[in-house]
Amino acid sequence: MEPKIKIQDFSYDLPQERIAKYPLECRDASKLLIYNKGVIEENFFFTLSSHIPQNSLMVFNNTKVVPARLFFRKETGALIEIFCLEPVNPTDYALSFAQRECCEWNVVIGNAKKWKGGEVHLLLDNASEEAKALDLRAELIHKGDNNGSVVKFKWETGCSFSEVLDICGRIPIPPYLNRDTEELDYERYQTLYAKIKGSVAAPTAGLHFTDRVFSELDANGVARETVCLHVGAGTFVPVKSEYIADHKMHTEPFEVTKAFLEKLCALEDGQKVVAVGTTSTRTLESLYFLGVQCIENGAPGAVEQWEPYRKEYAYTMKESIGAIVKYLNDNGLDKLVARTGIIIVPSYKFRVVDMLVTNFHQPQSTLLLLISAFMGGDDWKRVYNYALDNGFRFLSYGDSSLLIRG
Repeated sequence: MEPKIKIQDFSYDLPQERIAKYPLECRDASKLLIYNKGVIEENFFFTLSSHIPQNSLMVFNNTKVVPARLFFRKETGALIEIFCLEPVNPTDYALSFAQRECCEWNVVIGNAKKWKGGEVHLLLDNASEEAKALDLRAELIHKGDNNGSVVKFKWETGCSFSEVLDICGRIPIPPYLNRDTEELDYERYQTLYAKIKGSVAAPTAGLHFTDRVFSELDANGVARETVCLHVGAGTFVPVKSEYIADHKMHTEPFEVTKAFLEKLCALEDGQKVVAVGTTSTRTLESLYFLGVQCIENGAPGAVEQWEPYRKEYAYTMKESIGAIVKYLNDNGLDKLVARTGIIIVPSYKFRVVDMLVTNFHQPQSTLLLLISAFMGGDDWKRVYNYALDNGFRFLSYGDSSLLIRG
């Protein structure tokens, strides 16, 4: 059953001045709070490797943020903002980014009441000659509520849509920063290991990693692997319902390689899995339930929001992940492509992740609920009170924490 959790119980006072509006000059100079089975201490992020056990497996989300905010102007002069969420024709991200004339995307429309239909043209104020040559237009295909609108983009010159976004778009920094996108955000609101384009928000736990930190992790015998979950705009959506059971979780696409799944199956007893960020955590935990689907239904589908809470499964992590590997082998596939709407809240039983690297999250957010579920009890309050009392910076460009489950 869906847990009866009041979202008000996961609130705290976050003063505006504690929200980091800009990143530190050096990525790994951020503070690091370490929560180890109830004990709290602090250090700096560049010391991370000294807190990770040897032979651990650290998992990163290698999605790449796209410049998904585009600005258009109607003939009447009205300004229209289009925030690209995910492709709908073609639906595959790589295929959509490769299109050279047109493509359709699911979008959020700013100032939507001014756009009843027809085409709008790219805002050319201060636009580069390259942007002007594209003659980028947007046609309203379907106007829906919230995130339900579909727009068809059309352009000239034969550039790929990926290049169109790079030329015309802006990086969509979080709205709670209360500022416009600046030049530094194009580099700093992106992890060093970002590879596969598709996210409209950064997996911000990874923003602290540097070559120095990677070198020390390697020297400490920590293995590194990647998954790819494209972060959607739902990550910014606040919980508005009184009970979390009434909140609709957004779904996100992800993929993992068969080689990575085989590595999970080969983990030795006591070997720790360290998730970098809540997106990596949601991906890893979703794998367990996709494996259950393979065992019980013969094939994986999608992970529904409350699926983990409706039945207790006795399968081990290796049995479940092994079932996905078998499915991939039987079907000649080298990777799993799936979607997840999983929500992780108190009472959730973790099957894969032992340690979590993450930033400090907004009050009354699904991410804070995940943190609470990971630590157990009300320990999240101790951790967040410590962070507030000891000068930690909060949210996307803020400081970091390493959480170790008992």
